[in-house]
Amino acid sequence: MNNDIRAESWNHLQELIFADSWNADLGRFRSKNVFRGLSDAAYQLETTLIRLGGDYCKMEHHLLRNFVKYAHRDVVERNTVWHWLSVAQHHGLPTRLMDWTYSPFVAMHFATANIEQYALDGVIWIVDYVKAHGLLPTELKKELEREGAFAFTVDMILNAAGSFNEFANLLPDEDFLLFFEPASIDDRFINQYALFSISSNPRLVLNNWLERYPALWSRIIIPSELKWEIRDKLDQSNITERVLFPGLDGLSDWLKRAYSPKR
Repeated sequence: MNNDIRAESWNHLQELIFADSWNADLGRFRSKNVFRGLSDAAYQLETTLIRLGGDYCKMEHHLLRNFVKYAHRDVVERNTVWHWLSVAQHHGLPTRLMDWTYSPFVAMHFATANIEQYALDGVIWIVDYVKAHGLLPTELKKELEREGAFAFTVDMILNAAGSFNEFANLLPDEDFLLFFEPASIDDRFINQYALFSISSNPRLVLNNWLERYPALWSRIIIPSELKWEIRDKLDQSNITERVLFPGLDGLSDWLKRAYSPKR
């Protein structure tokens, strides 16, 4: 891809991820980017709903309806489709949401956590979410303006649309994408500095959409031969499964990887 940059070293990687983080208006280093790390640079930006396969668009409603039916009612802050969708994604239900992070180091973790794929180049996707929101329908842009915000909350989406159909009909002839911060249901959201993207079209493969807007994004390719160095330095910086997935499962994943032999 034309927007790809290959990291040549750990130091070069730091330069790349913070290259445009200076905000002249604020006089601070405050990036307007979000990040997503993948262990294989060839992976598409497909949602878990798309990866479900089959007639997944028809299944979306049934998946969420049954999740709501069988889940405890007190797991959501409010009984709306957007609140339930966030919780469902968090607990592994296939949805049209995609996980992102404000932290480039968390993205580095996900690009290097799978030691079974260290023979493959990894990747960090970088998207300017503020520019992406400039392509939103008017009602959603008004929500950002009213709140003086760059990213959405669940309630801000709800103010503009109460269902998937209402959401898509805000701009019926064009696919659009927004980024929103879920409620801090547990420490995992907080520690991963997480947010979600959501598209008006459940069939949207995000990298295909992004190719239409090259000014919105870039990719940092992490060469396979650099992965071990990045991984070791992230571990020393305490960017590990033990921190990002609090609990015994994360602890076990961290120990399993930490004590695995170098391959």
